[in-house]
Amino acid sequence: MHRQIFEGVDSVDYAFMGTDPDAADNRWLRDAFTERVPVIYFLGISPGRYQAIVPAFVAGWDARALKAQVSMGLPGEDRLSQDTAERRYALRVVKQRLHQASFRDAVIAAYRGRCALSGLPEPMLLDAAHIIADGDERLGQPVVSNGIPLSKIHHAAFDAHLIGIDPDFKVHVAERLLSQNDGPLLEALKRLHGTDLHLPGRAMDYPDRDRLAQRFEGFRKAA
Repeated sequence: MHRQIFEGVDSVDYAFMGTDPDAADNRWLRDAFTERVPVIYFLGISPGRYQAIVPAFVAGWDARALKAQVSMGLPGEDRLSQDTAERRYALRVVKQRLHQASFRDAVIAAYRGRCALSGLPEPMLLDAAHIIADGDERLGQPVVSNGIPLSKIHHAAFDAHLIGIDPDFKVHVAERLLSQNDGPLLEALKRLHGTDLHLPGRAMDYPDRDRLAQRFEGFRKAA
């Protein structure tokens, strides 16, 4: 199903359970198809983790091929759109959500569930920060080498160019923060200046130096 989603077709295949079209799970698919009722589809994004797609619709049911066709809807919809353009738009929305969820899991797993700046070991408090924004068609791909796991506060500082990371993985803190004195949270950010980024276990997952160089140039210009 992942392959079909990323290819952008307006509906994707879902294989029946077993080879009996009249088995209970397959009859449930048939009923959802004939009644045109919305369903929830759980799409795997990493081992043991799923993204809930709401709403989804059973757009076809084929006893001979032992598969159904599933179409994605937009939030709030209670009917299957008959407009192909609308269905493809809904699939693009799902594709974006899938990209974001799988990207986050892959980046955080590569760094063993820790913030690459502070070492905070709680994945629930981490974001997968893009080095180059995903709107950049050339360098913004959702790959591990374009991501860094950061806590919420560090992610916000990174996006605001208050923290920068150079191509040698050295951390820089903007002068406007270094010149302030206002409590322990600010001091913790200031202490990052001149430290090294915590790197993932595999060299293939290291942040891409070219992406870091481009992002660091933005940090320097914002200083």
